[in-house]
Amino acid sequence: MKTELVIDLEAEKQEILKRYRALLRASKSTLQKGDKKEIRKAFDMALESHKDMRRKSGEPYIYHPIAVAQIAAEEIGLGTTSIVCALLHDVVEDTDITLEDIEREFGKKTAKIIDGLTKISGVFDTNSSLQAENFRKMLLTLADDVRVILIKLADRLHNMRTMDFMPRHKQLKIASETIYLYAPLAHRLGLYAIKSELEDLSMKYLDPDTYKFIAKKLNEKKAERALFIKKFVEPIDEIVHEQGLVADVYGRPKSIHSIWNKMKKKNIPFEEVYDLFAIRIILDSAPENEKADCWKAYSIVTDLYRPNPDRLRDWVSSPKGNGYESLHTTVMGPRGQWVEVQIRTQRMNEIAEKGFAAHWKYKESSNDNGLDQWIQKVREMLNNPEANALDFLDDFKMNLFSDEIFIFTPKGALIQLPLGATALDFAFEIHTDVGATCIGAKVNHKLVPISYKLQNGDQVEIITSSKQTPKEDWLNVVVTAKAKSKIKSSLKEEKRKIAENGKEILERKLKSLKITYNTENIQKLSYFFKLPSTQELFVNVALGKIELKDIKEYLSSGKEVENRSSPERPENLSVDGIKSKIKGGESDILLIGEDMQRIDYTLAACCNPIPGDDVFGFITVSEGIKIHRTNCPNAAQLMANYGYRVVKAKWNKQQELTFLTGLRIVGIDDVGLINNITRVISTDFKVNMRSITVDTNEGIFDGSIMIFVNDTEHLENLIKNLLKVRGVTGVTRFDA
Repeated sequence: MKTELVIDLEAEKQEILKRYRALLRASKSTLQKGDKKEIRKAFDMALESHKDMRRKSGEPYIYHPIAVAQIAAEEIGLGTTSIVCALLHDVVEDTDITLEDIEREFGKKTAKIIDGLTKISGVFDTNSSLQAENFRKMLLTLADDVRVILIKLADRLHNMRTMDFMPRHKQLKIASETIYLYAPLAHRLGLYAIKSELEDLSMKYLDPDTYKFIAKKLNEKKAERALFIKKFVEPIDEIVHEQGLVADVYGRPKSIHSIWNKMKKKNIPFEEVYDLFAIRIILDSAPENEKADCWKAYSIVTDLYRPNPDRLRDWVSSPKGNGYESLHTTVMGPRGQWVEVQIRTQRMNEIAEKGFAAHWKYKESSNDNGLDQWIQKVREMLNNPEANALDFLDDFKMNLFSDEIFIFTPKGALIQLPLGATALDFAFEIHTDVGATCIGAKVNHKLVPISYKLQNGDQVEIITSSKQTPKEDWLNVVVTAKAKSKIKSSLKEEKRKIAENGKEILERKLKSLKITYNTENIQKLSYFFKLPSTQELFVNVALGKIELKDIKEYLSSGKEVENRSSPERPENLSVDGIKSKIKGGESDILLIGEDMQRIDYTLAACCNPIPGDDVFGFITVSEGIKIHRTNCPNAAQLMANYGYRVVKAKWNKQQELTFLTGLRIVGIDDVGLINNITRVISTDFKVNMRSITVDTNEGIFDGSIMIFVNDTEHLENLIKNLLKVRGVTGVTRFDA
């Protein structure tokens, strides 16, 4: 017998009202005359239209729109229009209410934003192979009204906070999209607090073990850290007040995700991550004294504690592209550890925390708004019709996260580029034609090649030649999306011209062999030469890669070349399709798909999964199902772009089989160290090694070993024992 869920409607009604009142309190600072009435009207409409709906957790659905509106008001600082839109963001999609109804009740602006939000909601539909296309749509709306994205971020944040009741594969999918697209967007819009929370929540689902491990470690040392911060801050506080500055000085912990990133990047254990927190000094300054006060506070801190000269970041004199202003320095604390100190004013802090929304508030005073420039760049990218949606997505994502460098033109104009940009990027930034004909550059009056990586503050002059045209390998040289898309479209144009030429040559060749030139024969030829399209066939003919003798060979092979009109489209892939293709196979180690069947698969080389790892299956075009670890470096991208091709997979208790994985071992070079390591691996653990590479540099040993293990437990025991070898200081598993 099924137990009925008993719902106390009266208590729920009270709870809904309580949440509504909390929302009004959160939006109090921005309310104007008549706003409260508008919000009430939206709330009533949402309440009525969602009245019979519940969330996965069993709660009334209306809790979700109220929470999204609350995040928009409180954490992003948006005003009434946005609160109304957030309350109504799901009604057009989930209920009978139409956009016309909304326009009639709340006006054009609100209807337009909700239309934008409704378009996006389909963006990340589980079976949609058009994620990227839809993402483009979302950005088009962003270029119109950035509030669409801000409300979407609030919506995503609330969904991530309440994802416990979702099935595991949905959690993985949503978390991947979040880390791949939404966190970078929040970063770019200057919403640092939301960005960190989205990253942490994604990690909680994508890599739960590491997440719990770091959270536990942070918790253990909480009291000790609080004491350290108190001691560090006291003298600063004292002198700041003596000097007549009004300031708030406090410590704030770093996010779990950023600590994990640091551990990976520097390949160090948790114990060696020093900057687990940052000290913030928030000054209350009049606009005209802001810079001076920040530097005053800087000199107070560096008089007390010795700064690391390489670690001063001055975003007060030249703010980041998303409007971020702050002074960062790293100083040596009293206990011999580095501490990061961030100095900024209240205005700067509000912009750092609330990004875009705060920008509007201060827009009059800000003379040069990097965000407007960025949105302009997004528009430019969207207007390029050539871009393949998925390429576009990856290029776009790259431009989201990059820190900027500032480059000067020969006349002293300032141009912002992402970190890692090259002379060629700069050329395309100035003008497409300058980029397309660029042969080199002068950086600070010295001649450099087009691949030269620019440094902050370089002055660059581009050298062009009318004989130059874009080359295929330029794509490896540039990092900006603008340069990439321009090079791609000009290569396509170039290729089209070559193909035209090749087509004529092929026609003549076929004529001489008495073969009719028609679509069917051209298709058969491209299939015979294993080429993806007829255009490739023409290009190969034009470049002389396919000659008359090759075509004769095709004739003499006498094969009935089956006429395949086009290679199979990945969209038609499904687990069932693959099952019917490969039936059988003694692969009972891994169960795949919703009904957990045994299907043939291969293990992805990018992350070498082994039994015990958290894994998923990915349907490839030509190699059946590939198994990846959920924390594989490529996982987020695969799940965010091709969610419809991801299938569930879990390990079955298997017979003793071995799997390849890599271990990196670092330590102090000692006589017999390698001998001891290999002895542990081969004798104690009966493990086969495939390869071992060792590098010793001035007494430091750094080796990587590819070994075959049974599963994660086997691997963990092996790591434990290797750490006991004298001289070994660290052992970590690495992706291929």
